Amino acid sequence: MQKMNWSPPELLNMSGSYWSTCALHAGVKLDLFTALSEMPATVVELAACRGFDERGLGMLLDALAALGLLNKDGESYQATPFASQFLSLNSPGYLGHIIQHHHHLVESWSRLDEAVRCGGPIRRRVSHEADEIERESFLLGMFNLAMMLAPQVVKQIDLAKRKHLLDLGGGPGTYAIHFCQENPELQATIFDLPTTRLIAEKTIRQFDLQERINFVAGDFQEDPLTGSYDVAWLSHVLHGEGAAGCANMLQKSADALEPGGLLLVQEFILNDRRDSPLFPALFSLNMLIGTPQGQAYSEGAITSLLEAAGLENVERLPMELPNGAGVMCGRKL
Repeated sequence: MQKMNWSPPELLNMSGSYWSTCALHAGVKLDLFTALSEMPATVVELAACRGFDERGLGMLLDALAALGLLNKDGESYQATPFASQFLSLNSPGYLGHIIQHHHHLVESWSRLDEAVRCGGPIRRRVSHEADEIERESFLLGMFNLAMMLAPQVVKQIDLAKRKHLLDLGGGPGTYAIHFCQENPELQATIFDLPTTRLIAEKTIRQFDLQERINFVAGDFQEDPLTGSYDVAWLSHVLHGEGAAGCANMLQKSADALEPGGLLLVQEFILNDRRDSPLFPALFSLNMLIGTPQGQAYSEGAITSLLEAAGLENVERLPMELPNGAGVMCGRKL
């Protein structure tokens, strides 16, 4: 991977890039793009409708126009076609949930130096209501991301002869849904925390797959995995755990597989020097500030974990995915 050829202007631009990020987050949090996708409005009109301060709203709208997310015609603002597609609540392509999840991470990221000093997560205390809002943003944000990626991934993994998939830590069930859509004979079980059930079951109903996908509530570190499966899918769950936690969940998953079963792990994968790609390296810091032992893992580390769980023929599947993501596969003989 080619390293950045830094210059002082580029360094300072990166240092201040959070200004643009915060403007985007504010626009999404205040749900400006939904209103301005439906019809153009002036600052006075939108401020009166929403009860916002005209001065502050005008500055934010101008900044969003400067970012190319709004068009300004005289004193009237309207969402661009791109913003209407991805930032309006009324659009099926809405990405606001993952953007709000990013917003909830900002406070902890601003204290990264403290996390490095103490070697553990930095969390602020939140009310139960705020915690529920953040959990919903996280789960629906994962749905946002997976809906873009899952169709690409499932077409490159042959499950044509598989009958029952275990989606461990499957969250809203996006991958279970897409694997079942791609493979009409496949059934799936999502195993995740009880707090995930309502969103997962709602999502499954939206795709009319409630007859083929069920949800089992549990903690994959503490609770046993019941049932028998011929394929297990673990998407972005290893990075939340330390090595011992990863070994535990992989062993449980392998034990739940029938002979000949596949265990598939999707992660943001570092090279074996752990200094690239960039996104997994930064994502490891995201785990530092948010989890006791989580981190991004290298391809070699994941290979060793899969082999230690008794899996054979471990390999990285040949597919190009964004942000350094990859899928590792092991087989139970």
